[in-house]
Amino acid sequence: MTLWRIRATVDDRPGYLSVLTASLALRGVNILAVQVHTTERGAVDDFLVDAPDTLAEADLVAAVERGRGRDCWVARSEARGLVDQPTRVLGLANRLVRDPEAAGETLRALLAADTVTWRPETSDAIAGIGRGTMLIADPGGGCYTLFRAVPEFTPAEYARAQALVELAATVARRAAEQVTLVLPDGAEVFVRPSVADDLPGVRNLHERCSERSRYRRYLGAAAVPPPARIRRLLEPARGLTLVAVTADATAESVVAVANLLGEGDEAEVAVLVRDDWQRRGLGSALLRRLVRHADRAGYTALVLHVPAGDTAMLRTVDRLNSAVRTEVDGGILTLTLPLTAPAPAARRS
Repeated sequence: MTLWRIRATVDDRPGYLSVLTASLALRGVNILAVQVHTTERGAVDDFLVDAPDTLAEADLVAAVERGRGRDCWVARSEARGLVDQPTRVLGLANRLVRDPEAAGETLRALLAADTVTWRPETSDAIAGIGRGTMLIADPGGGCYTLFRAVPEFTPAEYARAQALVELAATVARRAAEQVTLVLPDGAEVFVRPSVADDLPGVRNLHERCSERSRYRRYLGAAAVPPPARIRRLLEPARGLTLVAVTADATAESVVAVANLLGEGDEAEVAVLVRDDWQRRGLGSALLRRLVRHADRAGYTALVLHVPAGDTAMLRTVDRLNSAVRTEVDGGILTLTLPLTAPAPAARRS
């Protein structure tokens, strides 16, 4: 028996797929996997089959045509073709997470493209598929152009390729947001966006902070927040959470966490720094990074709620923006820092 890939178009009507599969079965062809791509010209059926060694390419094409298939493409396949498509795509996605610069090679592997090229400028052509070509806008800038002589690309393949390119851009963006901060006293900390796995480390940070520090962060709630609340802060629906991590001989330790939570056009900001890391410039550095992120994201202002006695935070905010607006409510100050929101970016097609 020999492995083959067969792709053919049939009318998207009830029973037409069964006519095609019956025609293949009459010639002893065993269908191992099938994918259906919906297009304007009909349903494109992509088969992985095991056929008798006596059948040649022409025999398979004839069987497809007798089964009311058209635009038939047939090619020999390999054992790796037995891996189902979802498993294969997940494997390629895992490769991108480890190496986002491999987006072009991943696209070639995903679609068996003849060539994949990337240009730094955005093409004037509209993203999508044409005869033998596919154009994909890169969210990080530029565009990818793919060419495959046969078979023609389908809308489903375009959607998969666009999803992988967007994944690569997201991973690259997150990697760019990871920095090593050198504080005024020479200490180094690694700052990066938080992930769900940071929950134990951030909870430990809260436990090692004094009640006074937790009170200043949560304005009256000095107890350690429950895991569910910490988890929501680590993965905000809108905004960004940064963790500052230091490593010793045995393990890394979270020494600070900074939250930016979007609410309409404004974003609320809060910082918690472990007591032995306070007054070393770490909180100010985290706030500055959140200000830059909020400015790029288009927020019009940042809002901080600060106890009136927290003079260190008040000085830090004043250095960030002297135009801060202050509202007093008992012992709590609400500080509003205006931002210069950028003009909305033109949407790429």
